Amino acid sequence: MTNNQPRIGTLSVWAGEEDKNFWQRSTQVPVVHSVSFGYHDLDEWYDVAVGNEPGHIYGRNTNPTVDAFEDKVRQLEGAEAATSFSTGMAAVSNTLYTFLKPGDRVVSVKDTYGGTNKIFLEFLPQLQIDVALCDTTDHEAIEAQIQKGCDLLYLESPTNPTLKVVDLARLAAAGHETGAIVVVDNTFATPINSNPLQLGADLVLHSATKFLGGHADALGGVICGPADLVHKIYHYREINGATLHPMAAYLLLRGMKTLHLRVRQQNESALRIAQFLHEHPFVENVYYPGLPFHENHDIAARQMHGFGGVLSFMLRGGFPAVRAMLPRLRYAHAAANLGAVETVAAPPRTSSHVESSPEEREAMGIPESLIRYSVGIEETEDLIEDLQQALRATAAEIEAGAAEIDNRSAPATAAASTD
Repeated sequence: MTNNQPRIGTLSVWAGEEDKNFWQRSTQVPVVHSVSFGYHDLDEWYDVAVGNEPGHIYGRNTNPTVDAFEDKVRQLEGAEAATSFSTGMAAVSNTLYTFLKPGDRVVSVKDTYGGTNKIFLEFLPQLQIDVALCDTTDHEAIEAQIQKGCDLLYLESPTNPTLKVVDLARLAAAGHETGAIVVVDNTFATPINSNPLQLGADLVLHSATKFLGGHADALGGVICGPADLVHKIYHYREINGATLHPMAAYLLLRGMKTLHLRVRQQNESALRIAQFLHEHPFVENVYYPGLPFHENHDIAARQMHGFGGVLSFMLRGGFPAVRAMLPRLRYAHAAANLGAVETVAAPPRTSSHVESSPEEREAMGIPESLIRYSVGIEETEDLIEDLQQALRATAAEIEAGAAEIDNRSAPATAAASTD
């Protein structure tokens, strides 16, 4: 890497903020709240409005603060262009609705985020768009569905919340054989851990609310890729109005300056915590691609630079154990979010897949006893000790409850046998 190609940590700080004509020589990107931008020269105004000249005319279309955020993500992902949205789901839905029309066919996996899955199961079929959802780790089945016809291939890796990993290069090549647009949700990995465009994806998107912002105080979404594809999505978004607010863009920009440091710490902590949980007798299963026995560990090791800050694990004792454990965690918010500086823990039924029915979650392979655990930047030892005390107390409560049930049922059983 030469001096002309800064490393990812340097890009996290400087990308989108170099050589900008900031107001009054400010070193930080200002928050531009103005809805409109005035012009005395009508010809200049027109040239800006139709894109012949750089500039801004109306906040629903573009904004200087938002531009800086988009440019930072664009550089981190190594893309030609980027455009942003009010939320991560706006990035997902606007992208799908931009490229899909009645009669088209989209291929995806069963393990996508709950909101995305709802679009596939509920909204796209209403538009006569055919949707094929495949077992996430069955690459042959995915390729077979692609070969039947595919206008858009939508992938998520690692998946939310079961942390499955797909071979992005392999599936992107299969998608391109049929002329499909290949879209990858890179929210869990972040540009620090994975760059899907380098693996053959056409478009990469993020819920910027999560790791990019990192402080759980701003909603946003963003998509990156070739300028011609991104411009089509931008046009759909500017007309439909899911615009990123400039204050949110500022908060996301500020958060991204520490992205590489946060993700580095979260990678390290998540791996150690996954190893600890794997050895704990009250934990039935751990899902984390950094573990060598993870089903897709070899793929993750090949296409990722780090394994991410999110893991999930199943408790023995079912959902009652989840209900008992979460309030006992001292250093974890029980909340529907992830990717923040604070650790966040939640079951999918109240977070990632709250919109899904129990039957739909079961079909996606999401057990009710699962806890999604998004590691923050706290000291790793404190998080492990916190999990240890919560698991110990929860196991004792569950075992005591089971013993009480046994004691209550024993006399009735004896009486019945006497009769």
